[in-house]
Amino acid sequence: MRLITKKSFKMLLFCFFILIIAVFCYLFIGKAQEAKDIIWGVDFSQKHASNLGLNWQETYLALLEDLNVKNLKISTSWDLLEKEEGIYDFSDLDWQISQAQIHGAKILLVMGRKTPRWPECHLPNWVKTLPEDKRNEAVLKLLEKTVLRYRENPAIWAWQVENEPFLGFGECPKADQSFFKREVALVKKLDPSRQVVVSDSGEWSFWFKTAKIGDIVGTTLYRTVWNGKIGLYSHYPFPPVFYHRKAELIKRIFNKKVICVELQAEPWGPKLLYDTSLEEQKKTMTPAKFSENLGFAKKTGLDTFYLWGGEWWYWMKEKQEDNSFWNQAKELFTQ
Repeated sequence: MRLITKKSFKMLLFCFFILIIAVFCYLFIGKAQEAKDIIWGVDFSQKHASNLGLNWQETYLALLEDLNVKNLKISTSWDLLEKEEGIYDFSDLDWQISQAQIHGAKILLVMGRKTPRWPECHLPNWVKTLPEDKRNEAVLKLLEKTVLRYRENPAIWAWQVENEPFLGFGECPKADQSFFKREVALVKKLDPSRQVVVSDSGEWSFWFKTAKIGDIVGTTLYRTVWNGKIGLYSHYPFPPVFYHRKAELIKRIFNKKVICVELQAEPWGPKLLYDTSLEEQKKTMTPAKFSENLGFAKKTGLDTFYLWGGEWWYWMKEKQEDNSFWNQAKELFTQ
């Protein structure tokens, strides 16, 4: 009996080892065919542009008019939209959306409690003291107000509800999957005509949970980042086919498309950009790395990429008199 048990254990161990090898080969070996027509876009955050010391309207118009960007992912910030409970101010967002429409650009609008840029959860002060059930009600009300205001606007092609809702990053409450499903369900009910994007980590997730909830999976793609846990810079070892094969699985299992909603095109250091020296910034982003990341993205086989860093390119041009990144982006968007 012991002999049989021992043999069975060895067989299980062998099968597990073979499975690991098979998964590794599937995700790390091979090449993806480059998409024939790639959509290039830019992420934009009004708050981030302002925090960089820029005139955010000027920065936004430069993206539309000088770079000729036709695809924008606009991140809203709750603390800018509802500074006081029940009093909403959509004037700045109205302007961004109207300018995009004037310039023929399409918008992926990110809304909710957790949206891009630190601290991720942009909570108004009045929300922070509310009990959880009241906070959740306020989030749903914010989503309702936003969708009802813009659902007739043809410039918006899709909604993104929250940002990486299952990733424990930022100064945010613990993820609540059941409540997040309520958020997505509400948006779909209010606007059944548009798809909902749900984003997730490109490197540390297989996107299954995300694909079950959203209509489109939005992945991130970063190459060199600061790892706060070990206090060092990390260069991700994942090849382009890693993202392609995971997208294939999502397509086969859930019949959902994967797009890249954040492609690294700015530095990621131990501090926020506003507090990081140029010398430190160059450790994770140079003109060569910018080009390298674009080339890497093409090799994944994905056909939609929103570049993360448009505000920083403009900051480099206007504040540091370095046009290199801006000109690289212009070449990409005007080709």
